Formats: sequence, structure tokens, C-alpha cells
Amino acid sequence: MGALRKWSTIPGPVAAVLALALGAGTACAQGAAEAESSEEIGDRKPAAEVLRRTLTPLQYEVTQEEGTEPPFRNEYNDNKRPGIYVDVVSGEPLFSSLDKYESGTGWPSFTRPLEPENIVYREDRKLLYKRIEVRSRHGDSHLGHVFDDGPPPTGKRFCMNSAALRFVPVERLEDEGYGEYLPLFDEGVGEAAKATR
Repeated sequence: MGALRKWSTIPGPVAAVLALALGAGTACAQGAAEAESSEEIGDRKPAAEVLRRTLTPLQYEVTQEEGTEPPFRNEYNDNKRPGIYVDVVSGEPLFSSLDKYESGTGWPSFTRPLEPENIVYREDRKLLYKRIEVRSRHGDSHLGHVFDDGPPPTGKRFCMNSAALRFVPVERLEDEGYGEYLPLFDEGVGEAAKATR
């Protein structure tokens, strides 16, 4: 929204064209622009030598070198337990099991982030076509990519690498400092909370 307000002072047809172009962009594109100007990116990221000691080789390859784990042979593709997924590097909350769905791709997929402000979007042209890379804001970890072929209500598929995530089951949320998310999983509350996000 900040980007749209910036252009509102330009008069005439130029403003209309710019507003249409900006308005047509996805939340991912807006997030990318906002994220690039943020000084918070990577503010909880340990030094590389610490990460090499604390992460598995696969976790390091995925989060630090933008690797991709094998489909179907990863920790959370088939995880159906209630809880949240946090960044394996920083611990920042990223996704909820309430938004996880079976995409058939072999990677854990979500319709939306749990905390949108913890997500950074970047354009990725490493393949022959453009993709939108998803990174964690505070850990600056490569998480995966987001696509526009997901189910309602968002139409998004956040296709994530299990190696970039750590799952915190609902029964451990309080003990691990994520107690604020417990109400999402209360019987009868989960669906209402999900619908309002």
C-alpha cells in the first residue's frame, strides 16, 4: 500500500497507468519492494561458521545456498500434526498447520504465511522463467517459492523446503515461547481465526 500512496501525487494519465500497474501486482511483488528497503533482514542470522556447526548439511545447503531438498523424501511433506512451522535458523514463526494442504508436489505447501511480516519475497530468475523466492525476514533463510496455483481462499502455493523449517507441535507451543498461537488451535476457534487472516 505504501507504494501506491507514493504515486498518488503524480497527475494525469501517468498516475492512472502507474496505479493500475502497481495495483495489479501481487502481494508478493509488494512484499519484495518493501523487504528490499528493510534494515531488519537477517538481523537474527548467526555467522556462517556458527550455522555450519548447528545446521545439518542439507539445512545449510537449503537455507544458505538456496538449495532444494528432494521431493517426497523430506521431513514435513506428510506431516499432519497441528502446530506451527518456524525458521530453522532464527525461530521466527512462518506457517501454520491450519494453512497446510496436500499439493501433490512432494514439498510442504501452505496457502498463506502465519506471520506475513516475517516473509520476504525476491524475484528469482535462476531457471528459464521467473519465480518468486520466499525468504525469512529475520533469519534471511531461503525457504522455497510461492506460486499462483494454490487453492482458495488465497490461490497461493507456498512451496517450502522442510529443511528450512522446524515444526513446533501444538502441545509444545507454550513451552517453546509460542503460546500466543495456542488460540488458533482451540476447538471451534481455529476455523474462525483462519477465516479472518
